[in-house]
Amino acid sequence: MAIARVVTFEGVSAERMASVGTELERAEQPEGLNATEFILLHDPDSERALAIVFFETEEDYRRGDEVLSAMPADETPGRRTSVERYEVALRVSR
Repeated sequence: MAIARVVTFEGVSAERMASVGTELERAEQPEGLNATEFILLHDPDSERALAIVFFETEEDYRRGDEVLSAMPADETPGRRTSVERYEVALRVSR
């Protein structure tokens, strides 16, 4: 069963979101991340963002969590306010 790391951020301006989006589209995954999918949501009015990173196994999640938790603050969209782990119960794409 896939696992999702869901992180909320505050203080994320539209400019910062555009910058982060460009960086993520161009860059390779950090060493050891091994994520299968990444979704980044943004509410420009409240300057909040939600990042969802998917992993296939518990081991991949554990390693990915270590990599992402160690990231310097200037490499994240904004101020991290929560990090949660979810099992992916259903995923539908059309």
